[in-house]
Amino acid sequence: MQLNSNLSAIVTGGASGLGAATARRLASRQVKVAIFDMNEAAGQALAQELGGVYCNVDVTSEEQVDAAFAKARAAHGQERILVNCAGTADAVKTASRDRKTGEIRSCPADRFNRIVQINLIGTFRCIAKSAAGMLTLAPLPGGDRGAIINTASAAAQDGQAGQASYAASKAAIVGMTLPIARDLMDEGIRVNTILPGLFGTPLLQSLPEHVQQALAASVPFPKRLGEPNEFAQAVEFLITCGYMNAESIRLDGAIRMAPR
Repeated sequence: MQLNSNLSAIVTGGASGLGAATARRLASRQVKVAIFDMNEAAGQALAQELGGVYCNVDVTSEEQVDAAFAKARAAHGQERILVNCAGTADAVKTASRDRKTGEIRSCPADRFNRIVQINLIGTFRCIAKSAAGMLTLAPLPGGDRGAIINTASAAAQDGQAGQASYAASKAAIVGMTLPIARDLMDEGIRVNTILPGLFGTPLLQSLPEHVQQALAASVPFPKRLGEPNEFAQAVEFLITCGYMNAESIRLDGAIRMAPR
């Protein structure tokens, strides 16, 4: 699938970080971009910059997701590209002991469930709704009806202490990539997933400089944080390379995360 002005895309979590870099790269290829996000100020500003459309949406809400797809399609037509970047993280051990008081605590199940609802269920919800829309389109000359790219994490394979919910949600995204690709294979819709490592997103850039430097030094090569545009490059490759399907690729400078 070649990127051009005849295509439209939806990028969830598109107001900042990896999603914003992806939205900018697609727009630079003349693709019409709709940004799904909860950060209205940033989302509106980026949509205006790119000549796109912003949809305020919480991916855990069926009603909000439906309304966002309707708004995006009214503006740009049925999307052939979906990039799922919406997600969040948490840090809490399954069970732990307070070092000062000795009190023993366990992670509440609802806290675990919140991360799963956003990262996993939210991703699946958007995949299912986007794929249903893509089924209404005629295939392009190469046979593609659409391309879906999901965002997992290196933590899907080597999650750190305190990341049980995050790692589980991201591992499940990897786990569903192949069966969803098989669900859609007869319809010409390809599904791939990226597992990013340590990237220079606003979250990491908010950490103290010495912490950022230590994280960068832990990457085998290149010894730096990943650049969001490198993630966007990978997205573009997965969209435009028609033989890439059902794959989950690490994008991490060869890092393997330490226990903590």
